[in-house]
Amino acid sequence: MSLRPIEHDRKYGELDQVIRAHLGRTADDQEALEAYLRHCWRTRPWAIATAEHQLREYAQNPPGRLRLRLGEFYPVPDVGVPDSDIQQWLLRLADRLSESVDNGAAPPPATPRTHWEWHARFPELGQFLGGWFSQEMVEEFGDHDLALQDYRDGTDPGLVAQLAGELRELLSLPLEESDYALAVAVLGMEVDPPEPLSAGAWLVELADRI
Repeated sequence: MSLRPIEHDRKYGELDQVIRAHLGRTADDQEALEAYLRHCWRTRPWAIATAEHQLREYAQNPPGRLRLRLGEFYPVPDVGVPDSDIQQWLLRLADRLSESVDNGAAPPPATPRTHWEWHARFPELGQFLGGWFSQEMVEEFGDHDLALQDYRDGTDPGLVAQLAGELRELLSLPLEESDYALAVAVLGMEVDPPEPLSAGAWLVELADRI
């Protein structure tokens, strides 16, 4: 039978985060693992040891094809590593995480550098931009102001407050205008900011209005 959500999280939840941090990048991309470590050291450092344990357990006890087909094991997404090399790759990741914890070696603070890190650091902003400012925004809401109003009317005040904080945090980063345009695109925005505003100016306006 398929894994229940609580079983998945207990055995593979943090392993899944490490793997997802590598999606869309090369398997041995140092920036992907550094992004995971940077975020975890900043927000929940205890998770790194959990990830190390889950990675090592999975590598040392790989599932058979039948158990994968039955949904009883976590299927590692395609990260560009041949099946024969997955075990060693997972163990290398586990070693890196163990080294980081043992040495207290946290990557220095930095602007997010991967798709995963942007969404991990700004989850509500990603939800807001991807959910209310997709290509269907005009058909669904009419314009940017009506989309913003719909978000505010239908969203829990605590999440609106979280969005306000994330906007202020994003605006505090040392970004150029081109960086703001990239950030909103990575976080899911598929339409241009309202004219004549640039992406950065629109984010400032959003932060003030929210």
